[in-house]
Amino acid sequence: MAGSNSTQRLRDLIDTGFGSNSSVEGGRLINSDGSTNLRKRGIPFWERISLFHTLLRMRPGKFFLLVLVAYTSINLFFAGLYLWAGVEHLVGGDQALTFPQKFMEAFFFSSQTITTVGYGRVAPSGIITNFIASTESLIGILSFAVMTGLIYGRFSRPRAYLLFSSNILVAPFQGGKALMFRIASYKNNNLTDAEAQLTLALHVLENGKTVTRFYPLKLEYSKVNSLAISWTIVHPINEESPLYNYTKDQVAQSKMEVIVFIKAFDDHFSNIVQQRTSYTWQQVVYGAKFLPMFERAENGAYTLLELNKINLHELLELPAKVEN
Repeated sequence: MAGSNSTQRLRDLIDTGFGSNSSVEGGRLINSDGSTNLRKRGIPFWERISLFHTLLRMRPGKFFLLVLVAYTSINLFFAGLYLWAGVEHLVGGDQALTFPQKFMEAFFFSSQTITTVGYGRVAPSGIITNFIASTESLIGILSFAVMTGLIYGRFSRPRAYLLFSSNILVAPFQGGKALMFRIASYKNNNLTDAEAQLTLALHVLENGKTVTRFYPLKLEYSKVNSLAISWTIVHPINEESPLYNYTKDQVAQSKMEVIVFIKAFDDHFSNIVQQRTSYTWQQVVYGAKFLPMFERAENGAYTLLELNKINLHELLELPAKVEN
């Protein structure tokens, strides 16, 4: 492939964790949310899945919907057991005549039992009904203990809360050009000692076979003391860059992917947080520069950071000698 000669003199990475055989890759290596674009098989599903990690990383809406479904399902199951044992063994309950009324009595008694509320209006009588109620109480104690731990873990899990620009730009830079994207912290946390590491994945033709080569990308600044506002991360495309002399068409042919790794210290968590993402060749915008996303407030008392402008850029002409 044209352009591959310029990368041969650069030392590529061999410890990225990704294979070099392009023929077995499917799509991008890293998804935009930072997860690995990989599915595993060969062993049973329940051995491949960590339930704890799945519940911790699940989206909030999906998590609480799952909790509601699980809570309702357990109550429906035990309501059926109470109906099987006979609602007449629930002392103090209304002497319902219809089946729906009996079911509702059993269902709400189940919800009071599993939460250990026990209003005292209805109580089980008989060995079978008491055994069902005691079993449900035990399940309730255990499940609510697990749920408390999961909710605490979800709220206390350190996260970087970083917002990335949707595109990565090729923009004029110091008489040449550079690859750049922008990040910002979108929560009210304070990130210090932020560090960026970029790895470039290129599909190149070697000995008649397409292989994937990985190269570290040198940055203008790889570390900043504080990520209070936005940070434009810049990789100069010079003679030391694996993208040197690559044209727009050659970048597309190589199916370029830039893997981004950001880590910083969060003084709220008093811990190091990290976040990953990647940009593919389809997300590259040639001949553009980012527009400012922060400004002084009208009263001059503070700086206003407008997060909705993180991807705001304008097109411009690259110098003729670097327009490709």
